Amino acid sequence: MHLGGKSVSYRQLQVFVQLAQSGSFAEAADRLHLSQPALSIAIKKFEDLIGGKLLSRTTRAVHLTQEGRNFLPVAQRLLRDWDEAFTDLHNLFAMQRGKLTVAAMPSFANSLLPAVLSQFHQHHSSINIAILDVVMERVVEAVLDERAELGIIFEARQMEGLNFLPLFDDTFLVIMAPQHQLASRLHLSWEELQQQNYVAMNRGSSIRDWCDQSLHHAGVDVTLVAEASQLSTVGQLVASGMGLSVVPGICRQEMQGRGLRCVPLRVVQGKPVGVITRSRGSLSVPAARLLEQLQQSDWQTLLQS
Repeated sequence: MHLGGKSVSYRQLQVFVQLAQSGSFAEAADRLHLSQPALSIAIKKFEDLIGGKLLSRTTRAVHLTQEGRNFLPVAQRLLRDWDEAFTDLHNLFAMQRGKLTVAAMPSFANSLLPAVLSQFHQHHSSINIAILDVVMERVVEAVLDERAELGIIFEARQMEGLNFLPLFDDTFLVIMAPQHQLASRLHLSWEELQQQNYVAMNRGSSIRDWCDQSLHHAGVDVTLVAEASQLSTVGQLVASGMGLSVVPGICRQEMQGRGLRCVPLRVVQGKPVGVITRSRGSLSVPAARLLEQLQQSDWQTLLQS
C-alpha cells in the first residue's frame, strides 16, 4: 500500500489495530512487545503518513476519531488478508492445500494417468487435481496458455516455447474385430495392411500424420472408410466391423475392453511419450512433485498391467 511515494507497512496497521482494540498505550505496548515511547512514535509516523488523526489520546485512555472508527474494520480486514495469504502460501509449499491442472491426450488419460494420480493422491490428498483430457494439439495449447502446468503427449515436431521430458517409447497396435481375417496374426507390418478398409484419426492430428507418413514410406495403400477425432470413436467404428485401424499401444486396455483384437505393429522405433512444460517460468510445488513422480514411474510395469 503506497501513499505519496511511501509505503504503509503491516507493522503500522498492526500497531493501529492493537491500540484501537486495547484502548491504552500500556496494554498495546505489552502485546506488541514494544516500549510505550516506541509505540507512540510508531503511531505518530503512521498518522503523519496518512495525513490525519486516527486516535485521540488522554492521560488515561486512547479513543478512535471518526476517521479511525471508519478505518478500523478496513485495517482488520487487510491484516486478515495478509495473514491468510501467507498461510495459504505456506500451506501450498508444504503440500497441505492447492490445485493442479494436468492436460493429457485421451489415450494416456484413459489408460495410465488414473494409476499415476491415485498414487499421487495417496501422498498429497489435499491437492485438488483438474484433468483436461483433450486431443494432443489442445494439450499443447493448454500448457502454452497456462491453463495447465503439465501436459502429456507424444513428442511433436513443433515444440516452441515448451520443454519435452520423455517418459517412455510407445509401440503401436493394429486393432480389428475378432472375426477379421487378420485377427489370428501375432504381429503385423504396414505392408500387410495393403488394401484393407481403414478407420483413421482426423487429418491434422499427430497420430494421423505419423500413420500417413508410415503408410507412404512403406508404399501401402489402404481404403479409408471413416475418420474420427477421438480414439474412442475410432475403436467404436472398428468394433462395428467397418475396418481396422492403427492406434497407440497405451490404448490396448481400452480397445480390448471393446472386444477388439489388438495385434502389435512391427515398427523400427516407438514414439516417445512425455511431459511438456512451459520453457519459461517455474512449476508450482504440486506440479514439480507430480513431474518427479512421472519421471520415476515404472512405465514398463504400468504398460503391462
